[in-house]
Amino acid sequence: MGHLFIFGFGYTARAVAARLDGWTVSATGRDGSVDFADDDGVRRAIAGASHVLSCVPPADGADPVLDRYGDALGGRWIGYLSSTGVYGDTGGAWVDESAPTGTGRRSARSAADAAWLERGAHVFRLPGIYGPGRSPLDRVLAGTAHRIDLPGQVFSRVHVADIADGVAQSFGKPAGAYNLADDLPASANAVVDEACRLLGTPPPPLQALEDAGLSPAARGFYAENRRIANGKARRVLGWRPRYPTYREGLRALLSAGS
Repeated sequence: MGHLFIFGFGYTARAVAARLDGWTVSATGRDGSVDFADDDGVRRAIAGASHVLSCVPPADGADPVLDRYGDALGGRWIGYLSSTGVYGDTGGAWVDESAPTGTGRRSARSAADAAWLERGAHVFRLPGIYGPGRSPLDRVLAGTAHRIDLPGQVFSRVHVADIADGVAQSFGKPAGAYNLADDLPASANAVVDEACRLLGTPPPPLQALEDAGLSPAARGFYAENRRIANGKARRVLGWRPRYPTYREGLRALLSAGS
């Protein structure tokens, strides 16, 4: 068993911690035990850890973890939760880890992704994340689900439990970039339709993007169109998604009451 120190103890990080049964886990951020601004405390935590995972996104165009603590990370497994947004818009084409990055709207994320790779990290590129308490089922029940009239628009997604599995299965495996995504890219509309079917609820009306009242961040999400290939994680890590499509994932969430 090891000791994992996590920067940024949010939704996905907590799923990773829960997956590591028997491990010691400490973290900065929400529900963590270490203050990110406490240099001595953080450096002691890093020194005592066998594994370090950063779940902290870029801020003001830079990576706050590397900027402040990058010099202390050597000599152990390091990982970084990145985004498939680094690939930009591919017009719906499939992309794997050999595809160029840095051409999309997330330039700071792409720069951070590259910086962690240069340090020998395991970099996990993640699409839309869903799971207990954060799924289309919740949005349908809350009345906040949308169906946007954008024919041909597809996205990849991944259940948070599959991310946790991917991180755990990377220990002892080669560093590098890994896409963790399910096997069935689909339109957001198809996923909302399935959630409504499972809940026995009529789907929300189809809307034009400009009429949906979306935030700038949500509108930006619809500006890109791509399918994420997960073959490298399967080959190198031995990773297999528990929820290979959104259908299995949503059914499991509904059965669990979450």
